[in-house]
Amino acid sequence: MKRYASIDLGTNTVRLLIATAGPHGVAPLLVSRRITRLGGGFTRETGLSFEAMARTLQALAEFSADLERHGAPQLRAVATSAVRDAVNGARFCDQVLAQTGIRLEVIDGREEGLLTLRGIRAGLGDPGGTLLAFDVGGGSTEYTVAEGGTPRFTRSLPLGVVRLTEGKPDLAAMTDKVERELANLATEMAATGVTIDPSSSLLVGTAGTATTLAAMDLGMTEYDYRLVNGHWLARDTVALFLERLLRLTPRERLAIPGMEPGREDLIIAGTLVTLKSLDRFGFPGMKVSDSGLLEGILLDQALPG
Repeated sequence: MKRYASIDLGTNTVRLLIATAGPHGVAPLLVSRRITRLGGGFTRETGLSFEAMARTLQALAEFSADLERHGAPQLRAVATSAVRDAVNGARFCDQVLAQTGIRLEVIDGREEGLLTLRGIRAGLGDPGGTLLAFDVGGGSTEYTVAEGGTPRFTRSLPLGVVRLTEGKPDLAAMTDKVERELANLATEMAATGVTIDPSSSLLVGTAGTATTLAAMDLGMTEYDYRLVNGHWLARDTVALFLERLLRLTPRERLAIPGMEPGREDLIIAGTLVTLKSLDRFGFPGMKVSDSGLLEGILLDQALPG
């Protein structure tokens, strides 16, 4: 069976998937991830920092070697918030191609949301009814509403965990930003005729914050995507995690089973976005998807349309 590969180059994490794919989903052959914090030290004037680009180039060089070892499968590599917002983003893409042979495609927030939805549906199946999916990334968070599997609304908000952590001085400022963006989102959804009834809709969270919270809730000492995928995370559990995390230093948070190293300072922002999303739309909890953008990118190649 033909092999495919996808790379998701985010603001915090870069991930590689090599897999076969068919009507019943994705069968992984290799999954690899590196926290490189490409958006670390980002400024509007200079864009991506030299140090962040160097870390990310090293990870992509390793991924290039992995691709060669697996027979150079058909690849689609996408870059998201940090690269699309950076004044030096195009130059960085050129550098990646020259040094690793990987051609990066910069996608907008709408396509990011739609590809993420496809990955979620592949991993969790089609729940039917109304689905609100959100993907908390390093530079942005995408919200997508689907009904019966058909996308009806998608928006990308500037609520990434790196952006919030480095751009806001304290929890109060972070909270104010998150609440304002979510209020605007709800207003825009209503204006387009999209309504969310938590009693008959499902909220699904994907990406690093959601899977880390699930791993923490499960007390994992070793990550197991099979247990994380589909895990139900109650709203009150998320609130308790936020209270607990705020009392700890980043180093102390690393002692919590399920905490991914490299995420210990960012988890406050991610948990806050998650909690405020639950509260804004009135959900008592959410389902966690281990699948998302990375799988959606691969499926878009293997099964276009």
